[in-house]
Amino acid sequence: MQLSTDATQPVVNRLRRAQGQLAGVLRMLEEERDCEDVVTQLAAVSKALDRAGFALIATGLRECLSEGDEADAEKLERVFLSLA
Repeated sequence: MQLSTDATQPVVNRLRRAQGQLAGVLRMLEEERDCEDVVTQLAAVSKALDRAGFALIATGLRECLSEGDEADAEKLERVFLSLA
């Protein structure tokens, strides 16, 4: 299943923010910042990635269900569960 650029743009934006957060975590490590602060930011990056994945799957499921494509819906369900 191909998703449209309009459908994936919010996910791309979310991933770019996560990329910036991850760069911040790397800087924190290089600057030998407090471990608790680093772990907190790393958790935020992880959550951002999870949310991007879930948003992508939700978009795909919406498109599959609107098109009535049962095979793609089942495939997306498996991918969704891999994120859990």
